[in-house]
Amino acid sequence: KMNYTIKVQKISKLTMFFLIQKNLYICIVIKGLRIMRHAKRASFYKNMTFKSKVQEVLDAALAEREHLFLIDLSINDANKISVILDGDFGVNLQDCIDVSRAVENNLDREEQDFSLEVASAGVSSPLKLVRQFKKNIGRTIKVKAISSEEIEAKLSMADDEKITLEWQAREPKKIGKGKETVDKKLEIPYENIKEAIVIISF
Repeated sequence: KMNYTIKVQKISKLTMFFLIQKNLYICIVIKGLRIMRHAKRASFYKNMTFKSKVQEVLDAALAEREHLFLIDLSINDANKISVILDGDFGVNLQDCIDVSRAVENNLDREEQDFSLEVASAGVSSPLKLVRQFKKNIGRTIKVKAISSEEIEAKLSMADDEKITLEWQAREPKKIGKGKETVDKKLEIPYENIKEAIVIISF
């Protein structure tokens, strides 16, 4: 519960705002006459409070499912909750159902109506978290660096600071004419990665 009073003095008028049990009241005192009015809570305050509650419930749900992790949480003005998940071993339909139920069962529709959508990150979605890079070690990814350089190569390693890419390239021979196949290796810090996606091979 939060209770606070903000006073604004204007000559003979005193305006006070009270937040009591999630309801905002305005008290205006003009020359001894006191007027108390109920006011609608500011929408941004409601949205921030609701999103905090959703985040708390979602964190608890994921804490019980350690193989899953959150990629994105968004709530629009119509209170549509959109949750995007990924997992160390992928995300299946049952994972989405379980998280959806855990969130929905811990939110009160009487207090705040909402709609909920829980989905897995698409295979072509950009990698955003270090954990996503680690789970895709051994796969081919396409990396666009901040320098605008693009590299398609095997992700051979990923730690908490950088990734390592390995690939083969045809380059001119150091001695003689023609070209030869050369093994290439490059380390890229995460802060230098603009975008990275997994290349799906069929």
